[in-house]
Amino acid sequence: MKNKILITISILLVAVGAVGFYFYNKIFSPVVTTNTTIYVSSNSDMGTFENSLKDVIPSYEDFLWVADKKKFKTPKGGMYVVKKGMNLNDLVNLFRSGNQTAVNVTFNNQDTLEKLAGRVAQQLETDSISLLNAFKDPKFLQENDFTEKSVLGMYIPNQYEFYWNTSAERFRDKMLKQYNQFWNKSRLDKASKLGLNEDQVITLASIVQKETAQISERPKVAGLYLNRYKNKWPLEADPTIIYALREVNGQDFIVKRVLFRDIENTKNSPYNTYKNAGLPPSLIAMPDISSIDAVLNPAKHDYFFMCASIDNIGFHEFAKTLSQHNRNAAKYQRWISNQGIKR
Repeated sequence: MKNKILITISILLVAVGAVGFYFYNKIFSPVVTTNTTIYVSSNSDMGTFENSLKDVIPSYEDFLWVADKKKFKTPKGGMYVVKKGMNLNDLVNLFRSGNQTAVNVTFNNQDTLEKLAGRVAQQLETDSISLLNAFKDPKFLQENDFTEKSVLGMYIPNQYEFYWNTSAERFRDKMLKQYNQFWNKSRLDKASKLGLNEDQVITLASIVQKETAQISERPKVAGLYLNRYKNKWPLEADPTIIYALREVNGQDFIVKRVLFRDIENTKNSPYNTYKNAGLPPSLIAMPDISSIDAVLNPAKHDYFFMCASIDNIGFHEFAKTLSQHNRNAAKYQRWISNQGIKR
């Protein structure tokens, strides 16, 4: 009798051990075979979550079973890095914790809020319309002393860390914080010595940005425009004429050569810096940090004129006098006409 009892107990222990081993393996055996990134939308539930995991684990039913045992009901939205060797228990803990990985959001010199919204929407869950609405929100603009045109200067081109499911409003608010940090005491002091505020610096920087793609030349160009500005000369910046033309003809309007008729056709625009002295009402494009710092740290010289160089393509010829500038300009006009560029 004793032997039968012992045998029965042994069989039960083996069975329990086998069942325990089976469930232990089901929960703790590695199921992820490669490192991968998973995007979980903010409105995901356990039903739609299968689409995110179906190519990552062999059995979604097993995942649901473990999730049920751990009372995990709803995945938290975000971007998650799932690593090779993770088991179902690891996955449930990861998606329940919301311990997502940050995204490096980058944008360069976007000419408009619409283009900025489109660029950011490519990198975050939020869509471009939500972003644009947040950028242009009247309450936000009024509270922070921006307009729909000047607020583009709040977004300093760089790389920033965000969570993938960051809302449009949170993105905007963090960019305001970054903007305020950018304008530290050193930059504010330099702007004050120039007699400019932040908006004016960014406005001038946007002209410098459009005038030259050469970072090394930007302080020299900034110095030239500051010479004209301080002496109350019109800036006579071709990029502002292009901006005025695009306000009328659309952002896709292509201008390779500014003509006298373009200056006349935009004479009523406040962005026409041939007809109006001083700075235009707002920036004409998003300047990057090198252009902003070029304005804050301008080269000191006596140049008042510049013209695109045909001997050093991409750079400019600078002149102190109008007669010298006219010679440079005539040389350039002949060259550009020979290239067949009419517009």
